[in-house]
Amino acid sequence: MNTMNIVHQFDDEVLFAHHIENNSIKVTVEAAVAAMTNLTNANLAGANLAGANLAGANLIDANLTRTNLTNADLTSISLAHAYLANAYLSIADLTGADLTGANLVNTDLTGADLTDADLTGADLRGAYLAGTNFRNIKF
Repeated sequence: MNTMNIVHQFDDEVLFAHHIENNSIKVTVEAAVAAMTNLTNANLAGANLAGANLAGANLIDANLTRTNLTNADLTSISLAHAYLANAYLSIADLTGADLTGANLVNTDLTGADLTDADLTGADLRGAYLAGTNFRNIKF
């Protein structure tokens, strides 16, 4: 059995612990989301969450620097003021996502679906946006 913890980015407080055989950060984060855990200020920097189902997750103010969220289901996710600099969100589904004030500097959003997303105040400097769907977004 392997225990993995999701911790607060500033004080290392454990926000969620998951104990299961063949555990991974992806399995742990998906379990936290399924349990409707509040992951505000979570430190997931550098995590490989490619293909993860994080629909409806609360990751407000989370640190997702260099996190791989390629092809992830991020529908209706709360990422307000999250730090996503240099993250990989290519072909991710961000339909209805709250990205208000998010730091998306140098983030790869190639082919991502941002339909109905709220990007008010988001920083997209240097972001890769080829093929990104911006239908009905709010800026």
